[in-house]
Amino acid sequence: MSELTEKEKNIQREVTRLCIKAALLLLQHGVESTVIVQLAHRLGIALGMDSVECALTPNAVILTTLYKGNCITTARKNADKGINMQVVTEVQRIVITAEHKIYGIEQVKNKLDSIKPLKYNRYFVVFMIGLSCASFAHLSGGDVLISLITFFAASIAMFVRQSLAMKHHNPIIVFAMTAFVGSMIAGIALKYNIGNDPQIALASSVLLLVPGFPLINSLADILKGHISMGLARWTIATVLTFGACIGIVFALSVLNITSWGR
Repeated sequence: MSELTEKEKNIQREVTRLCIKAALLLLQHGVESTVIVQLAHRLGIALGMDSVECALTPNAVILTTLYKGNCITTARKNADKGINMQVVTEVQRIVITAEHKIYGIEQVKNKLDSIKPLKYNRYFVVFMIGLSCASFAHLSGGDVLISLITFFAASIAMFVRQSLAMKHHNPIIVFAMTAFVGSMIAGIALKYNIGNDPQIALASSVLLLVPGFPLINSLADILKGHISMGLARWTIATVLTFGACIGIVFALSVLNITSWGR
């Protein structure tokens, strides 16, 4: 192991910070573990490191760079910030550009610092969620009235979900309350037999709560050897689904609906 100059030590420290920042951004915004490890490694190699090792836990990222036989290890606490593919795409673009030697250390730092998650207008999101759930209801055989009921139930439920999330309530409470509101509105169609098949409205109005992305990532992590991360994501998705079930059951109890089926 050769002794590094002060300049080389500073370079290794800076590259270590950049690699773990990129990994943390990816983890915070819902990327599967294999992609995070690969991109952190590629960024470190592109910026001159000999090797980059990255370990992930549900709550932290631990990363080590190796440069001329000298190691630096650092860790960062993880806080989930929601799925955002725009952030993921920006990080991937930075890594690829660094690999082509277009960006150096300073440019990579500036680009990573400038990444800001893209947020759509909340009312546009509410409208699109309502439209997608209504479309599913229509594809499942619901008539126009069922689709309209689903649209309003899902839209109002999404608005409630956004409002609760902005106040940083516990996710299981957010899912339970959202499912309750959506099921209460759609359940009226079932209680009074409105439309050709009111069960469709009740089922379709809570589709916005299906944790599809965490479930897919959890399975991908388990299959690719990241067992602890996969199990953690699977557990979170299961708990959120349980919260949604609590909200649905409570709404049916309030409406005194004892059966849900054809």
